[in-house]
Amino acid sequence: MRKLLNTLYVSTQGAYLHREGETVIVEVERVKKLQLPIHTIGAIVCFGNVLCSPFLLGFCAERGVAISFLTERGRFLASVRGAVSGNVLLRRAQYRLAESEAASKTVAQRIISAKIANSRAVLSRTLRDHSEKIDAAAVQEAADRLKYALNSLSETQTIDEIRGLEGEAANAYFGAFDHLIVSQKSDFAFTIRSRRPPLDAVNALLSFLYTILSHDIRSALESVGLDPQVGFLHRFRSGRHSLALDMMEEFRAVLADRLALSLINRSQLHANDFMQSASGAVVISDRARKTVLGEYQTRKTEPIFHPFIDEKVQIGQLFFVQANLLARHIRGDTEGYPPFFWR
Repeated sequence: MRKLLNTLYVSTQGAYLHREGETVIVEVERVKKLQLPIHTIGAIVCFGNVLCSPFLLGFCAERGVAISFLTERGRFLASVRGAVSGNVLLRRAQYRLAESEAASKTVAQRIISAKIANSRAVLSRTLRDHSEKIDAAAVQEAADRLKYALNSLSETQTIDEIRGLEGEAANAYFGAFDHLIVSQKSDFAFTIRSRRPPLDAVNALLSFLYTILSHDIRSALESVGLDPQVGFLHRFRSGRHSLALDMMEEFRAVLADRLALSLINRSQLHANDFMQSASGAVVISDRARKTVLGEYQTRKTEPIFHPFIDEKVQIGQLFFVQANLLARHIRGDTEGYPPFFWR
């Protein structure tokens, strides 16, 4: 499992990756900056103008190390992967389950229950730790709205109703998100969630974290033999990793959002780490990107208690635990899919 936690992120523009024996070499202007044994790497993510030799691409494909290419701003472009792993019967069962409205609704309902509960837990944690620094009444009101949404989830009859309830919960959560920022308030004001493009520094940071989180979850799903494009809540769309987006809902608040708040509240990022492009989109600087990636990797190694398996695992292993639990449900080994609830 240690290998699965280690993702090599390369964001230095002009970097060149190639193979040397059983290792991956990273060079910048023909100067070796890093050399890693292939058996210690779970995946490689390249941002922007980063080149990989054809021999390295084949080497990584043979060893099961996926290489993903993103724009400098973090938008996914493509990935190079080896042969599909896992039992074809598992994927066949996944496709059948996804075609069933009733079965898809059950899985989607459980995923969104975890998303809402975990989002509410983030609000409650802030109330506990920083009640004297925030508008506690506004945050408590949002937490109450999420509790109501969570209680109403069992009454939903269709996937569209689940999506509607999830949307209402997300509006309540992000409506209180600015109150969770207790440092650098003038530089990191948050009013509304904006995605394409992100219109402020907080949205740019969240979008970047969601991108790398999506990559890790997609890799976890593929590692157990599931098709990341066939989801239950997010329906089929060519080129979209719908199942990865499904599972990511469980982790957005407790991993990406909490990390974003920590980076801001601890002043690890500053206003000058973000720039506005000619299109109006706010982008994160190369220096800040390295800070975020470093903290994200560190966070993945921290232990956390998993209530369903009743043991501690590293945060980065949660994706693979949940992917295996979902595979077990799809194979019919368990009655339902147990999502991850943060405590």
